[in-house]
Amino acid sequence: MKLALNGATTMRADLPTDLQAAKEAGFDYLEIWAAKLRKFLSERSTAELKDLFAESGLEPLSINSIEHITFREAHAYESIKRECEELSSIAAAVGCPCIVVVPGPLPKGGASRESVISESIKVLTELCDISAAHDVSLAFEFLGQTDCSVPTLDLAAEIVREVNREDLGVVIDSFHFYAGNSTLEMIEALDPKIIQIFHINDAEDRPREQLEDRHRLLPGLGILPLRQMISAFRKIGYDKVASVEIFRPEYWERDPFALARDARVATEQVLAEAE
Repeated sequence: MKLALNGATTMRADLPTDLQAAKEAGFDYLEIWAAKLRKFLSERSTAELKDLFAESGLEPLSINSIEHITFREAHAYESIKRECEELSSIAAAVGCPCIVVVPGPLPKGGASRESVISESIKVLTELCDISAAHDVSLAFEFLGQTDCSVPTLDLAAEIVREVNREDLGVVIDSFHFYAGNSTLEMIEALDPKIIQIFHINDAEDRPREQLEDRHRLLPGLGILPLRQMISAFRKIGYDKVASVEIFRPEYWERDPFALARDARVATEQVLAEAE
């Protein structure tokens, strides 16, 4: 697999620093953190950002992310659609192929599997129509949290298959895969074409229900079944990109260049150790 660095890993670095750190560490791609993107564009242009990517030799993999897209009140959903239009336009201008979108929490009182699927299909179809006008695709990322409306890979994959568009795929994040009790069999049941991005990270040895984003670690330093996941990806023929995404405040205090180097080395070692 080729390697990407996600801007969440180096949260306190700005976008140009992310690009330089990823370049020097030997990554192939950068996932653009949306808040950093907006900060950059408040002072500079999309043309300048495109030039920075060209100078770095890296390619943009995605923009992360549009949050809580489902089960929103009408005015909030209109804001989501405007955000999709905004980011799709920017993505097209800088040559970024996709935007990560994240399902919302369950509504008060809960929701049936059927209503979650119906709501997700409706929203994803509408947002895909917006992004497709810019030739940009969407990547749907399930969250392995008890209050998330789409907490498992099999449900996310079912929704994406039902939407049935070439410009929509899934994001599989190893942390959320583990925390939400997704299984290797769920990977093995996938058509690899629907996998847009593999977010690779590890986690501290805690009960699943206690895991939070701040407990993420560099690949190979925790208890996630990364090697088994990678073997399952290889079994179905997925070998595109592994992107390091780690929300660990302790890491944010580190020098982003050293962190990026450590992230690449750690990820390459895990990939090499997988059967």
